[in-house]
Amino acid sequence: MTYKVLIANRGEIALRALRACRELGMKTVGVYSDVDRDLKHLKFADETVCIGPASPAESYLNIPSILSAAELTEVDAIYPGYGFLAENHEFAGQCNKSGYKFIGPDAETIKKMGDKITAKKFVEKYNIPTVPGYSKDLPNDEAKIKHIVKNIGYPVILKATAGGGGRGMRVVDKEENLINLIEITKQEALNAFGNEKIYIEKYIENPRHIEIQIIGDGKGDAIHLGTRDCSVQRRHQKIIEEAPALNLDKNNLDKTLQACVNLCKEIKYEGAGTLEFLYEDAGFYFIEMNTRIQVEHPVTEMITGFDIVKAQIKIALGINYDLDQSKVNFKGHALECRINAEDPETFQPCPGEITKMHTAGGFGIRYDSHIYSGYNVSPYYDSLLAKIITQANSRSSAIKRMLSALDEFFVEGIKTNQSLHQKILKNEIFVNNKHTIKYLERDFFKNNEL
Repeated sequence: MTYKVLIANRGEIALRALRACRELGMKTVGVYSDVDRDLKHLKFADETVCIGPASPAESYLNIPSILSAAELTEVDAIYPGYGFLAENHEFAGQCNKSGYKFIGPDAETIKKMGDKITAKKFVEKYNIPTVPGYSKDLPNDEAKIKHIVKNIGYPVILKATAGGGGRGMRVVDKEENLINLIEITKQEALNAFGNEKIYIEKYIENPRHIEIQIIGDGKGDAIHLGTRDCSVQRRHQKIIEEAPALNLDKNNLDKTLQACVNLCKEIKYEGAGTLEFLYEDAGFYFIEMNTRIQVEHPVTEMITGFDIVKAQIKIALGINYDLDQSKVNFKGHALECRINAEDPETFQPCPGEITKMHTAGGFGIRYDSHIYSGYNVSPYYDSLLAKIITQANSRSSAIKRMLSALDEFFVEGIKTNQSLHQKILKNEIFVNNKHTIKYLERDFFKNNEL
């Protein structure tokens, strides 16, 4: 049987999904907004459908429009990628109700893990360690709120339940600021997410950001594909990722890996998922689960040889797929640099036409991108242009290979953050693997002029 898959996304992840479908012998449908007619994956899709104007709300976030495209082209399944509707439980539910297999976990799982409070309570049942905090509705009595926070211990962080991408967060380091900052955070959460509910956690002051990649078959079996270190961040946005995460406490790591697998087996998790943790003083602290493919999935693929996107598609469509942990072999180290269309000093987005470019290549180098000479970078969407990934036998060799790849790569016509990556990769703290999520803003930017 030949399947047809609609790719409900754009950019590099849409091209990545299309390539996987083609290798599996499946037909593809590409959808696009009216400013995205020249996206690379559309040139290779079997069919294409315009789903609306440039505004994401009227196109890539427009559920009726996407489902209409699915109906028009008579697809079997819908691949969401990351961002946009990838973790929208209503979209997943409507896809399945309309007769199109949503390539990902079921709607109830997405909903449950999408609420950070619900997710935290849920994973605790499976011995997955979490950050100490208070996730119930806050009392109206200011004295009671102060007592709650005092028991947690300052500093604490206020987080919007429906937040994400680093938004809806505030750190409180002393009691006199607590009530005022709670009100400010509630209002910001209401404005940004339509939900003013917040929760309070102990603020882990200098952690690393560690991820665990899992794959579930939806029938009660699951495996892990190891760890990633995503600690190089600016304002909670990842810039460089690597796999595996090094210098972790082996005993706690093994326990946490097994707990994550046990969770996914128990809930019959389907497809790819990532459990994210803060890591400090040998301890893991769960922060959230992403029920989708991650931008940084290539580093995991490079050290395991496991095609995560193909696995998502085959599992969703019921194609025989055997998950065997003993067959997952880890080899070497991989790095990923996110090349964004932005000023490397001010981080302002830099849309415009790419007049000339050259891609990186060579042994141990992977290049995931949708751009080409003459491509016009739109101001309406995420600024990600390309992902350069290197793999080598050691971390130090992977860094050297990445520096070589970045030297070869260039884009003209717009600004990119390429020079930022080159400086980070030569920085002593990063090279010695001593960085935490505070590294860029606390150490790097204060001591380096870009």
